[in-house]
Amino acid sequence: MRYNDISDDLDELVVSEEQILARLEELAREVERDYEGSTPLILGVLKGAVMVVSDFVRALRIHAEMDWMAVSSYGNGTVSSGVVKILKDLDTDVTGRDVLIVEDIIDSGLTLAWLRDNLMSRGARSVKILTALRKPDAVVSDVVPDYLGFDIPNKFIVGYGCDYAEKYRNLRDVAVLAPHMYS
Repeated sequence: MRYNDISDDLDELVVSEEQILARLEELAREVERDYEGSTPLILGVLKGAVMVVSDFVRALRIHAEMDWMAVSSYGNGTVSSGVVKILKDLDTDVTGRDVLIVEDIIDSGLTLAWLRDNLMSRGARSVKILTALRKPDAVVSDVVPDYLGFDIPNKFIVGYGCDYAEKYRNLRDVAVLAPHMYS
C-alpha cells in the first residue's frame, strides 16, 4: 500500500490494484463470450462501482451501453440497514434489455437482491451481476454473482470504490479499515 498520510487508518492489504485489474480483464473475456451478439446495458451502482465500471468497460471488446443508479442501504454506518432507497434512477428503459449490474462489493446482498428483482419487474430480458468483491460470510440473500472478482474476509474494507462515510473510495487497493477509525 502506498498511502503515507492515512497508513494508520488501514490495517492490512486485502486485494491490490494490480490483482483487481488483472481479474477484471479475465471477467471482460467471460462477459464478451456470454453477451456475443448482444449489446448489454452495463448498470453501475453509484457511488462505489465507479472505479469498477470504469476499469471493466475499458477492458471490454464488445459494444456496451452504460447507465447508473444510486441506491443506499448504509448511510454513514458500517452495516446495511436492509431498507433500500433509490437516490438516482436509471435514464434508460430496460424493457427487453440484457442488464449487467456492476458492483464494487456484495456484503449482505440485500440491496443487490432488491435491485435485481426491481430490474426484472421493469421488463429486463436478463439481469446478471458482476462484482469486484464479495464477503461470502456476510451474504444473507440469494444473490450469487455471475462474475466474481474476489471473495474477501468479512472485515470492514475500504478502497477501490468502497468507502467509510464517503472517505477512502479513491484508494487504489482494497484494505481493511482500522477499527479505531469507526468504533
